[in-house]
Amino acid sequence: MRLSPHKPSVGAADKIRIVAFALNAHEHLEMTKGLSTDDEPDIWQKSLSGELDVWVALGLPSEKVMRQSCGKADKVIVYSYGGRTAEIWWDKINNSTTRFDNLQVINFSETDTGALAQLASRTMKLQINIQEGDVMVSVDDSVVYVTPTKWKSAA
Repeated sequence: MRLSPHKPSVGAADKIRIVAFALNAHEHLEMTKGLSTDDEPDIWQKSLSGELDVWVALGLPSEKVMRQSCGKADKVIVYSYGGRTAEIWWDKINNSTTRFDNLQVINFSETDTGALAQLASRTMKLQINIQEGDVMVSVDDSVVYVTPTKWKSAA
């Protein structure tokens, strides 16, 4: 997988995107243009007939975007991050998302996000191991352990 080779560095959002990709690994999973548009997820998995099976969004999408996503895909996963800002966002929209049976919300803590942001290497050859919900990300001699927290489970 390659990410924007023209960028001088890969930030926390890009690393969360890579971890989200690893957490949902499937032969039909693909990165999209989603970081720059609300019309597409950041990552998606389409069926062989072209239907959206999985819609993966990063960040703090609005209730409207989540509603539309849940109408377009069989399963929607939101990976939120941003520390206190993410907590305030979730407190605000939590009740309005209970009707979305196909929605799952998973949060990366500010500590986890900061640790991922510190990983740096010229070639950025990440290795990711996942075991029982815990994620180990390594670059060269640096290792970070991340434990995403499930804020909402899909039915």
